[in-house]
Amino acid sequence: MNLFNYSRRKSSEVEIGDKPLGKENPIRIQSMTNTSTQDVDQSVSQVKRIVDAGADYVRLTTQGLKEVESLKKISAELKAMGYSTPLVADVHFNPKVADVAATIVEKVRINPGNYVDPARTFKSLSYTDQEYETELDRIRKRLTDFINICKENRTAIRIGVNHGSLSDRIMSHYGDTPAGMVESCMEFLRICKAENFDNVVISIKASNTVVMVQTVRLLVRELERENMSFPLHLGVTEAGEGEDGRIKSALGIGTLLADGYGDTIRVSLSEAPEREIAVAQKLVDHILTRQNHSLIKAEVATEFNYFEPSRRKTHEVKNIGGHLVPVVISDRLDGSFVTDKNFIPDYLFVGDKLPKVRESSAYILDALHWQGDKNSYPAFTTSQIKLLIETEVDLKFLFISLPELTEDIISMLKKQPEVVLIGNSSHQNRLGEQRALAHKLTEQGITNPLIWHETYKEDDLENIQIKSAADLGPLILDGFCDGIFLQNQGVLTHAQIDSTAFSVLQAGRVRTSKTEFISCPGCGRTLFNLESTIAKVKAATKHLKGLKIGIMGCIVNGPGEMADSDYGYVGAARGKVSLYKKKECIEKNIPEEHAVERLIQLIKDNGDYVEDTEE
Repeated sequence: MNLFNYSRRKSSEVEIGDKPLGKENPIRIQSMTNTSTQDVDQSVSQVKRIVDAGADYVRLTTQGLKEVESLKKISAELKAMGYSTPLVADVHFNPKVADVAATIVEKVRINPGNYVDPARTFKSLSYTDQEYETELDRIRKRLTDFINICKENRTAIRIGVNHGSLSDRIMSHYGDTPAGMVESCMEFLRICKAENFDNVVISIKASNTVVMVQTVRLLVRELERENMSFPLHLGVTEAGEGEDGRIKSALGIGTLLADGYGDTIRVSLSEAPEREIAVAQKLVDHILTRQNHSLIKAEVATEFNYFEPSRRKTHEVKNIGGHLVPVVISDRLDGSFVTDKNFIPDYLFVGDKLPKVRESSAYILDALHWQGDKNSYPAFTTSQIKLLIETEVDLKFLFISLPELTEDIISMLKKQPEVVLIGNSSHQNRLGEQRALAHKLTEQGITNPLIWHETYKEDDLENIQIKSAADLGPLILDGFCDGIFLQNQGVLTHAQIDSTAFSVLQAGRVRTSKTEFISCPGCGRTLFNLESTIAKVKAATKHLKGLKIGIMGCIVNGPGEMADSDYGYVGAARGKVSLYKKKECIEKNIPEEHAVERLIQLIKDNGDYVEDTEE
């Protein structure tokens, strides 16, 4: 892996029907149905829509043997219609179901957290070394039987670890940590390797983008140590829908794709599954524009830890840098100074159009034509260093790229602590050059804050959400971000760009500006209408800034994935909902029609509710 020069990780090839995965094959796109697998007609129709949208694989939930029988019918009907796209059975809690499913579909996903280990109960367990080894023997014997069935039927296995469904055994031994997630996966991979079974794909997911990225990086390191090259399936679980779902997915998946990881991806949206495909394809296409770029010569900063990044050390300049949250700069070159009261940028970039009357509480960033207004600050380019030095003000901005970071500029920065850098790039691999800039500043001991300037030409909001999240994600998660400045040439409004910027920072978990909703994409296990439920919960709670609310269709990942949520709304049975405070179930089996009202009451009872003043 090279931080500065893009290339894909070399992985082994896995046979999945007529769509092999890994090695030199394209990055595959996939989704999952949200119909009941027992409803053959509805499932067939939805699979067709997903495939027609461009999916390479389609996964279906497979709770029991009835669903396996339905899978057989679904597969037969699809093949009769000319659809040969590989199907994947998603199995939890029941190894016998996985055994039978492996004789029918092209791939079976099993979850190490509940394949042999029982479903998690958040209980702390204690094992002696011998007892722990006995548990591993149990897994080894059961998994070996399954592997033999897969060998006979040329069926691939996905070992799919989810942060939300680690077993109590792993949790008790390793804690709720990336290391525990990696070990949960490696236990199963070592058995596969011992049995000479290589037709394996790995996924290791979380709803927290920081945990998700860190865990995959640690996993790849462990795979290399143990001489394994299995292909990787990437995804952010419970990403949500709309803007949040797209940005959160693009930031997490995009960061790992940028590192060269990932042979197949799924963008999990709480929407119709066929809508996931275009988002995933846009993300992959954007990353692949970096292929075959000119070489970027750079070195990793000595103090940088790729596996556990910490924020780059900077000094504070007014409200920028240090331990302060990253700022948002927004373009107002058209002379419009109105801002959305929910997403007010910290600075407005206005060029020489200083407003006489301002309708925003943001500071003014006045490029090139600074007029000395007490609430405005000058911005310079590297061709104006003399003017920058001579201008006496407590905050200055300097637009800079890697080629412009000369010895003279480095010397100047060490003497000008009031300068905030705005890093940009016109390189084909813009991210690689920006990373190189950040590492060079770090290695040189420069502690001036660093804001990232990203420019686009987009008329489609989804495009800029995906691209900006993918471009900024690695810089945010690696700790090199004191602010972002999104600039777009197109028809999108200032409010749309500002909302995107704040949402990118929130997805990177460095600045919270709104309620965070952690919602699953839905599947055949979902026990209520997910989209309408999310809409109801959002309508009632979206003004509660700073709260995290989980909305889960069932208990497979529910309590675990929303463990860091403040409140949870989880499907308990058909038409029934359970409410959680953190990991604790507070009320069980509430009729769905009363569940949102009871959720609000629970939030009020805990003192976290405020009235919506906009109503």
